Amino acid sequence: MKPRLQASLGQNLVMTPQLRQAIRLLQLSATELELELVEAVESNPLLDWTESSISASQDAPSEGNGEAPGGDGAHEGVEEWGPTDGEPWYERIGPADNSGADTMAEQVVDDDTLHDHLLWQLHLSPLSARDRSIGATLIEAIEDDGYLREPLDAIAQSLAPAINASEDEIIAVLHTIQRFDPVGVGARDLGECLRLQLQPLSDDTPGKALAHTLANGPLQKLAKVGTKGLASEMKLDPDEVEVAVQLLRTLDPRPGSQIGATDHDTYVAPDVVIWRQHGLWRVSLADSMRPRITIHRGYEGMIRGASASDASYLRGHLQEARWLLKSLEARGETLLKVAQCLIKQQAGFLEFGDSALRPLTLREVAAEIGMHESTVSRAISRKYARTPRGTVPLRAFFASGVSNDSGGESSSTAIQAMIRQLIEGEDPRKPLSDARLAASLKSTGVPVARRTVAKYREAMNIPSSQDRVRIA
Repeated sequence: MKPRLQASLGQNLVMTPQLRQAIRLLQLSATELELELVEAVESNPLLDWTESSISASQDAPSEGNGEAPGGDGAHEGVEEWGPTDGEPWYERIGPADNSGADTMAEQVVDDDTLHDHLLWQLHLSPLSARDRSIGATLIEAIEDDGYLREPLDAIAQSLAPAINASEDEIIAVLHTIQRFDPVGVGARDLGECLRLQLQPLSDDTPGKALAHTLANGPLQKLAKVGTKGLASEMKLDPDEVEVAVQLLRTLDPRPGSQIGATDHDTYVAPDVVIWRQHGLWRVSLADSMRPRITIHRGYEGMIRGASASDASYLRGHLQEARWLLKSLEARGETLLKVAQCLIKQQAGFLEFGDSALRPLTLREVAAEIGMHESTVSRAISRKYARTPRGTVPLRAFFASGVSNDSGGESSSTAIQAMIRQLIEGEDPRKPLSDARLAASLKSTGVPVARRTVAKYREAMNIPSSQDRVRIA
């Protein structure tokens, strides 16, 4: 065959540097965004910080009851939400301003998280690339208290189709992670967590063998029957059981909490502020939490009189500065659109709490605001809203649904709140079983199966009715 040149036409999607930057900035948290801008100002001479002035005539939401004081009618109606025309959000102070507050970099402590600690040990372990991928997925599923509550089949599904791992293969990698620090991490229940912490102890440790036996199940009866009752059931010497129980009490039931725990306060910087004014829920970007940057007019004016090389250098940085400001403005507009949709859909949640949370998915929000689901997902990732009910993550506004008798849907979060309320009001001597809880929910128009009640109860770390029995 002879080499030849051939021209052809085709279409393909190319991500420009501007689009990549906009996507990356959108998924950053408020703290990460400030650090990103600090680095940008230090590396780009065409960027500079701006001094902001606070207007006393602007409304500020009340921390107490969620009402904005001194409304003058200029902002009535949902059409007024968001930046004012012609006034970029990064040069404006909204109603969420906190004068004199520390910066986010000073408030949020960048501690090593449990997942970072485990991933660091994973990369130091002599594992194959396949096992490291499985291990990274397992570590991502481990919760902050150190427990792995995600089913192994769900882990296998999340690995597919890149890796088709069997359950035995996943368990083998999990056993490796369970030997990481802190001891007991990666356990699937309390008994396994205690057994993992007993393993490194010397065999001549008093009560170790019996403590291992108790951790396999009998320990759950300790709250109801006591040490003597447990010894009687197991036909053992009460002193031996007491020694084993004291050994178990020296172990940590939440080993993951050891990592990242600090003695000082850790702050979360809200990205948006939601408040109520004149009976309407309103939202604004938390401008005081966002660094304000602008183009350095002095260096911009030097471009015309500079030499060719200097002018080229300054023009390149000027273009980068303009891209960054445009990406920041697009980030703020996207976040504001999503927040406006959330307060429109979840006004009941803001008013009455979890029990009024309606089912809402990323697809519904994306369809309403005319964006892709992935964009909405990035916009709410690690973003927080300050509301009259406290500072909550934006993901708290989303919930799956269960059909009810009235033809609508009840969110899983609302059903969990109802289950928690029923359990809090039960007779401690005769706790409500899962079947009775399901019957109570059905009587209120929320038909859920007993297995669904059990799943929600376990998700809230509430023990079964047998374990909730308390005899005064």
